[in-house]
Amino acid sequence: MFTDKESFKQAYLMKLIEGEGITADEATPWDKFVALVMLLKEKMSYYRAINKNSISQGKQIYYFSMEFLIGKLLHNYLVNFKIENLVREGLLELGINLDELLEQESDPGLGNGGLGRLAACFLDSMAFLGIDGHGNGIRYKYGLFEQKIVSGNQVEIADNWLKNGFPWEIRKPDKAVIVKFKGTVRPELKDGRVVFNHENYEPVLAVPYDVPIMSYNNPSYINNLRLWSAETICSELDLACFNRGEFNQATSFKSEVEAISYILYPDDSSRAGRELRLKQEYFFVAAGLGTIVRSYKKKNGLSSLHDFSRRVSVHINDTHPVLCIPELMRILIDEEGMGWDEAWNITVNTMSFTNHTIMPEAMEKWPIDMVKTLLPRIFMIIEEIDRRFKEDLVERFMDDEEVVSNTHILKDGYILMANLAIIGSSSVNGVAQLHTKILKNEVFKDYFRVFGYKFNNKTNGVNHRRFLLAANPKLSHLISEAIGPNWKEDAGELKKLQAFKEDQSFLEQLAKVKYENKCRLADRVNSNYGIILDPESIFDVQVKRIHAYKRQLLNVLKIMHLYNKGVNEPQGLSGSQTFIFGGKAAPGYHYAKTIIKLINCLSKKIEQDSRVCQNLKVVFLENFNVSQGELIYPAADISEQISTASKEASGTGNMKFMMNGALTLGTLDGANVEIKEAVGEENIFIFGLTAEQVLDYTRNGGYKPWDEYHEHSDIRRCVDQLNAGFFDNMGDEFRTLYDSLMIYNDEFFILKDFPSYIQTHDKLQSLYLSQKDWNKISLLNIANSGVFSSDRTIREYADWIWKIRYRTINRISST
Repeated sequence: MFTDKESFKQAYLMKLIEGEGITADEATPWDKFVALVMLLKEKMSYYRAINKNSISQGKQIYYFSMEFLIGKLLHNYLVNFKIENLVREGLLELGINLDELLEQESDPGLGNGGLGRLAACFLDSMAFLGIDGHGNGIRYKYGLFEQKIVSGNQVEIADNWLKNGFPWEIRKPDKAVIVKFKGTVRPELKDGRVVFNHENYEPVLAVPYDVPIMSYNNPSYINNLRLWSAETICSELDLACFNRGEFNQATSFKSEVEAISYILYPDDSSRAGRELRLKQEYFFVAAGLGTIVRSYKKKNGLSSLHDFSRRVSVHINDTHPVLCIPELMRILIDEEGMGWDEAWNITVNTMSFTNHTIMPEAMEKWPIDMVKTLLPRIFMIIEEIDRRFKEDLVERFMDDEEVVSNTHILKDGYILMANLAIIGSSSVNGVAQLHTKILKNEVFKDYFRVFGYKFNNKTNGVNHRRFLLAANPKLSHLISEAIGPNWKEDAGELKKLQAFKEDQSFLEQLAKVKYENKCRLADRVNSNYGIILDPESIFDVQVKRIHAYKRQLLNVLKIMHLYNKGVNEPQGLSGSQTFIFGGKAAPGYHYAKTIIKLINCLSKKIEQDSRVCQNLKVVFLENFNVSQGELIYPAADISEQISTASKEASGTGNMKFMMNGALTLGTLDGANVEIKEAVGEENIFIFGLTAEQVLDYTRNGGYKPWDEYHEHSDIRRCVDQLNAGFFDNMGDEFRTLYDSLMIYNDEFFILKDFPSYIQTHDKLQSLYLSQKDWNKISLLNIANSGVFSSDRTIREYADWIWKIRYRTINRISST
């Protein structure tokens, strides 16, 4: 194994020959990239082998999630091994540019937004803390979709991220699991107990692919992300059909099976789409739990299944994997012969559940008839869980019919998955203090009365080593020079930066780093889109999923207001502002796709108007992903976190921007509340209604947007411009947005918050003119961001939910 530059060069050239049978001169950039990946995987195997005997087999954590937005791995793992400079210099001496190799890697299409990125950060932190924590998800062949912007519109194309393969993964067909769909369940009496036989089912083979999750500076711990791919068990081709000329039918079953692991979140506007999503959710749950139990029995013996929950924790990331609960019950009762009470006790103590939303449409529910047909045995178990729970509840709350009525799992023809999750888990956590408070007092208030001891808060965190150390190397170098390198392993050390808040020289260096990061982003935008950004301007950024409650429309109305101001007042705009948007709209979400069109139309209108184009610029960056984020977060001056108060569970983008010195412009929503507590109210820019005010309005039927419309001429003008005439050749293209505000009562309080938003944004503009004050606040944001490291979050999960100890870690002392 290489230990210095010369041994690396030799090992790398040998890996090229071993892998492709070619020399460096003959190799393509892809060949060179794969060879480097294989060399790192070999290094991981080496460390695993030499540390195998020193690693104790503690409690195993399995994190089930529909998304794992892991991003590119090569650069991250070079940083984790602390060999980036060695590799860069060694490759350069071989005539190879490391940056060119890094560009060969695609962002894995395994997630969409914050839910998936949080799961990836958690896996990173578990490995760093020496926790045996493993991910369990689906190996999507085409991801969600690749977003293209054509004539201002979002166009979705297949994200063929696997077209060249994924060299980080290892296929393990010997670990495959059969997952059973449909069929019938026949009960019979056997040896004095009822046995349930699942017959005439449709089998699907779940084949695992393992991806290594490597810790920073801790090679002893390399955990796994296990991703499942759906395949047929029998022959891929019905030869008789094919020979009859029935070519489509000959391969139809194969296509139907493989569709299970084709794309993330298939459109569920049709019954077929909804059934496919339900298949996906059971597919990776059944495959994952089947493997976990099989592995556990092999390691601990059959008799120790009674101690299963003491040695295994299964964490359910939002409602998508909630079928873990009835599936584990099925395994313990049907396959292991346990009685109901013991199986239920083990299941509840094994499972823990994180809720990520209060939005009603995101609370999953499945039609009873669909579950009954597709998963007959699972439905029987859910029905029995509901029956027993209601029976117990009636005894405990006989005088409170409302509590009994509001806590059913089966209701109005549907299975309510969040309800099943709460009943069947030992812990239910929200992801920010405000979010958890709303869950307890509003969304799940009846369950909180029944299971108050289960509810707790675990505020989200992000991997500061990825989004600061690796993504912002110049800032990382500046920090290490000032306070030493320990912050890389203990984000709390960033607090020491507060000592430099009056150091003019340090603040100027901080500003220089920000400017260079803005230049880096501007170069990439110019290269990819031919758009020239001015790094001297304020970079005002909102990058996240496009959704009504995240209020990209409020941001656009602000820019329209600035446009109007610039047109009507020759000196109305001071300085230069660049507004950067990014994010995907769900394919069937017409409102969100209209927002994207609006942003691009406004960008074009501003660009073509000489009166304002020197002061304003709007750019929408297509196909926002982790790699783009790693460029954008370090370059941002203003972080737009403007969701309607009470709607955003936590947010993690707000934390990434904060770590990189952006100033937050936001509502008191999600983790913004805790960011304000951490940094001080004078160092964050809060506007708008509070969560309590929003909830109070909502209980009383909302507010009257027409009052705001008539009272504020600035609002009235911007809203009217949505209707017709302002955007050339658009007709009533944006009538939907106008109606959402004026006809459908502005559900997300955009007009109500508009005056406060404009006033606070103006305050930020004025502050930017005083660079010393701006840089000081930027520094204080970085210094107080350590509490939002995912290391802190995972320690809290380990202490309070999984009840495990994280270990003392032996770090790498040299390459």
